[in-house]
Amino acid sequence: MGAGKAGTELGAWIVKQAHRLGFSLVGFAPAGPPRAAARYRAWLERGYHGEMAYLARPEAVARRQDVSRILPGVQTVVALAVNYRTADLPTGPGEDPARGLISRYAWGDDYHDLLTDRLRQLGAAIEDRGGGAVAWRAYVDTGPLLEREWAARGRLGFVGHNTHLIHPRLGSWLFLGELLLTVEVHPPPGAAPSPAFGSCGTCTRCLEACPTGALVAPYVLDARRCISYLTIELKGPIPADLRPLLGNRIFGCDICQEVCPWNRRFAQPSSETAFQPRPENVAPSLLELMALDEEGFRQRFRGSPVKRAKRRGLLRNVAVALGNWGDKAAIPALARALSDPEPLIRGHAAWALGRIGDATARRHLTKALAAETDEWVRQEIEATLTE
Repeated sequence: MGAGKAGTELGAWIVKQAHRLGFSLVGFAPAGPPRAAARYRAWLERGYHGEMAYLARPEAVARRQDVSRILPGVQTVVALAVNYRTADLPTGPGEDPARGLISRYAWGDDYHDLLTDRLRQLGAAIEDRGGGAVAWRAYVDTGPLLEREWAARGRLGFVGHNTHLIHPRLGSWLFLGELLLTVEVHPPPGAAPSPAFGSCGTCTRCLEACPTGALVAPYVLDARRCISYLTIELKGPIPADLRPLLGNRIFGCDICQEVCPWNRRFAQPSSETAFQPRPENVAPSLLELMALDEEGFRQRFRGSPVKRAKRRGLLRNVAVALGNWGDKAAIPALARALSDPEPLIRGHAAWALGRIGDATARRHLTKALAAETDEWVRQEIEATLTE
């Protein structure tokens, strides 16, 4: 099984099973060396991965360059995608600086859980069909794979200037997953998009719209300046010069996708119920979030991608957003945060109070400075008081 007609028949069967499981797109690529490996190494050498050290570990880099290190005997990478484009944000709440903006992908349930379960079901079904002779590995966003490379080679779309995978009839609101198989699989006729496929052409709207200049060139993202990185992946303080540029974005960022003509013209609504917005995740009140204790955070974001930021990360982001709002109504919440157990929250709350620039805010900062023992937080407070 696997060669010639058998490989095409298996491909047709996999496509049918994948669609039955709820995948929007399915593609197949021979498991050869990734074409993007050299660009990936250059990206790491420039330090564009920031503090995501796991991306630069030698073994992880080696696996991204040779998938047989992940699964010996691998012959095919099955690339799959699920459309998560849900309803647009209501006009009013999205423009209210007293409310936080959460990336669309995190409005509903955690996609890792849903896609991983479906990929494992598909992998097990393929193994059963092959009588146990086919080995497989499943990955969703966490494995040592150049995901967009394999998706593009499987003809699920093309990589755009904003570094997202873009499908010519769905846009880029796509979750990606991969199955590595130790069997040769061929795509059935008509399984891939038309040869015209698509490209960004001369469009640079995403580069121009990025508030922090994270897209330093077409196809090149400096994660250290990306709002998604700053609000999710970065575990320490957000650089002070970038904080004002975050506005009220508290978890992720969709700007480079929102301005993309492919999304504006062709994005289709997702029918996946798990990704439909939870009301509490769509433009939540910043003051309400700032009041969350550890248990309140766990309860509110159980099963949500937002939990990845942890309470200290989310409230760090919320404090920055309150500072950018700059309204005196935020002073009581930020003053209480000066006594939070987490230094990361205390320091950003101090910065936010300094942004408000009110005499009451300064009194709270002066009082907090007298009791503060963490050196970094003291520096944040002193910096606001000397401005």
